Amino acid sequence: MAIARQVLCLSAFLSLPHARSEPILYSLAEEADSGSLVGNLAQDAGLTPAQLSARRARLVSEDGRQHFRLDRATGRLVVADRLDREELCGQSGICMLPFELLLANPLQFFRVEVALEDINDHSPVFPAEGVTFKILETSEPGSRFPLEAAQDLDIGNNSIQLYSTATENEYFSVSYGSRITGKKYVELVLQKPLDREEQAELNFSVIAADGGSPPRSGTTQVHIIVLDVNDNAPVFTQEEYIGKVLENLSKGSVVLTVLATDRDAGVNGDISYQFSQTVRQTESSFSIDPQSGEIKLTKPLDFETADTHELSVRATDGGGLSAICKVLVEVLDVNDNAPELVVSSFSSPLPENSLPGTVVALFSVRDRDAGANGKISCALEDQLFFSLRPAYKNYYELVTVSALDREETAQYILTVTAADAGSPPLTTTHTFTVDISDINDNAPVFNQTSYTTYVRENNVPTVLVGAVSAADADVGLNAKVTYSLSTVQPTEQPPCSCISVNSENGHVFVLRPLDYEKMRQTEVVVSASDGGSPPLTANVTVRLVVVDENDNAPVVLYPAQDSSPASSELVPMAAEAGYLITKVVAVDADSGQNSWLSYHLLRATDPGLFAVGAQSGEVRLRRPVTDRDTVKQKLIVLVRDNGQPPLSATAALNALLLKDFSDMRQPHSSPATEDEGNSLTTYLIISLVFVSLLFLISTVAFITRKVCRRKELKGGHMLYGADNFPSSLADAAAAGTLPHGYCYEISLTTGSGNSEFKFLKPILPSLPPQPCAIGGTSSDEQVFPCVPVTTQDTASNDAGSLCGAVQPSFL
Repeated sequence: MAIARQVLCLSAFLSLPHARSEPILYSLAEEADSGSLVGNLAQDAGLTPAQLSARRARLVSEDGRQHFRLDRATGRLVVADRLDREELCGQSGICMLPFELLLANPLQFFRVEVALEDINDHSPVFPAEGVTFKILETSEPGSRFPLEAAQDLDIGNNSIQLYSTATENEYFSVSYGSRITGKKYVELVLQKPLDREEQAELNFSVIAADGGSPPRSGTTQVHIIVLDVNDNAPVFTQEEYIGKVLENLSKGSVVLTVLATDRDAGVNGDISYQFSQTVRQTESSFSIDPQSGEIKLTKPLDFETADTHELSVRATDGGGLSAICKVLVEVLDVNDNAPELVVSSFSSPLPENSLPGTVVALFSVRDRDAGANGKISCALEDQLFFSLRPAYKNYYELVTVSALDREETAQYILTVTAADAGSPPLTTTHTFTVDISDINDNAPVFNQTSYTTYVRENNVPTVLVGAVSAADADVGLNAKVTYSLSTVQPTEQPPCSCISVNSENGHVFVLRPLDYEKMRQTEVVVSASDGGSPPLTANVTVRLVVVDENDNAPVVLYPAQDSSPASSELVPMAAEAGYLITKVVAVDADSGQNSWLSYHLLRATDPGLFAVGAQSGEVRLRRPVTDRDTVKQKLIVLVRDNGQPPLSATAALNALLLKDFSDMRQPHSSPATEDEGNSLTTYLIISLVFVSLLFLISTVAFITRKVCRRKELKGGHMLYGADNFPSSLADAAAAGTLPHGYCYEISLTTGSGNSEFKFLKPILPSLPPQPCAIGGTSSDEQVFPCVPVTTQDTASNDAGSLCGAVQPSFL
């Protein structure tokens, strides 16, 4: 029946548009060597070798066995391995090897069938190397004695065509032919009576020859034993016995019983039964009872392996006469084989942008059972995205029916169920795991809309200040995110070259040390790009805020520390406690609490005489001046900021305690007398002339210094020029270093307008008026113009009033 189905397949037309309606036929002799040419399949299919390679052509067979190989480079179809027609098709008259040529992109099929032609590669073989006959000497000429026919696996003209005896003998000849039923027979024919007394035994050979070119032959030895008197051979009740059994019949079950009779009596009429064929008798599925003739099963039968079994039973009487009958056992099919599903092509992973109707898999179903037991139907479990589509014959296609989205479902597990029509039906399930491959349809997404990072000024190079992170819903290279600085900036300012971003992990680094006093914050745009083709990107703004550190020490603006000798402040002896001697003015380029300055008296000639305002820097008398106080007082004021750790600077100043300001021209104001004021009496005693000389030199030096200072002030020289004045001074007031206003008095002597106090008139003469602020926060500041500080002379005490928004560090 399997052979019949293959024959029917030759006349079937392929029903789909992508398959050829008629198969491509080839003919090939069996036993061809591997690599033997079958035909040019590409040319016969209307294809070029380039198309075979481009469309990944391959051969697919239903049973999964590849007998042929396709050379894509030339399109030639060649033999893969040696083909044995008898092994593949047995005694079938037509041996057809079908398979399909499968092409992809687009999917296309060509049915190919190769007819395997028989060659004379098998010799006839007798069931036994020798056979013995016991023949009564009373046998009449013309008596026939059945002989087991030889078997030849070849078919047609290559099968057995002739039987003959190898040696000439006068007693027997060979007769062969076919009966009406189609069964072939071989018999020995007695040509003349036997005489046991003359010759008790005969030996000769029987030759079976086929019709091949050259012919092949096989022989068996015949041994004739001549018996006396037993003149009746057994006779079977039927020439052929037919039995029908189910394939699931258990071992030991009786198939049928053969019966033979013998008209002789006694030992010559006792009949025993045995299978006449001794070849592979131990592997036989049947056994026979020698006495009863019952044929039983020695192992279960399989309809799919063989649907019929032909046996030969010999009945032998006690005198050695025998008869042979044929037993035909037909095996009836039961539904004991589940359907088989053979996948010919399966595409996984499947791109998520595949169009509906894309073929995912091509498979065939078959059932080894026959009739309704072999009729198969296929079904796919409920699916919204896939369906089954019949192809041709027993082929099915698994196709998509709607758009796919890998981000929603990355994998589909599809179960196909094949069921036969038996009772009860048998089913087989096959699972297709379809992975959906990603395409770059999702751009990276940052986990924040913007980022703010902080770094302390004076940072080490390449310091890590933060990280940006973006995720991509795609996978693989399409989800590999790399980071870079974008040329698109959030403001019109050029990007800061001090920021870098790690392309792999998004870490943000500051490449060089930053100075808060030069740059307080900056912004860059970081771009995240995936690895798709083309890549998709997303941008985010990263703001870098520089945090101030206490890296700037206070700078003393007044009194000037670079003048030599140091200037002296004049203090009248009649001054009371709280008298303002001078004010130490200092600034700090830092901001916040790092710029909050405090003033402390570090050292003084008479520490109990002076007091320094911790916030204002004003140097005042703590008590009235007495005659016991040293005329020349030297003070060192410490200016310290509020940073951690604090930084400081010192301001050195001199104070002269005078009864009358006209005494300022006394020699003690010179640098030379400063160092020797305490020992003036001693020097006068030692040498009055030497003192007079020193007095003259000191007077000239003092006058020269005063003249030079007036020229410097007239020429625009000042303590701090506009170029080197810290730009953060204006910011200090706005930042609220000390947001409260402060007013103070400065007392000057008569004629001080021409003295060294003249520096108070324009501390910053070249700076334009700047807006100053008094208030708590930036939202409620009161803004007013800052004006140059001036002095006001009065007739009574020559005191000037100085008022303004004053920081602890700046006048």
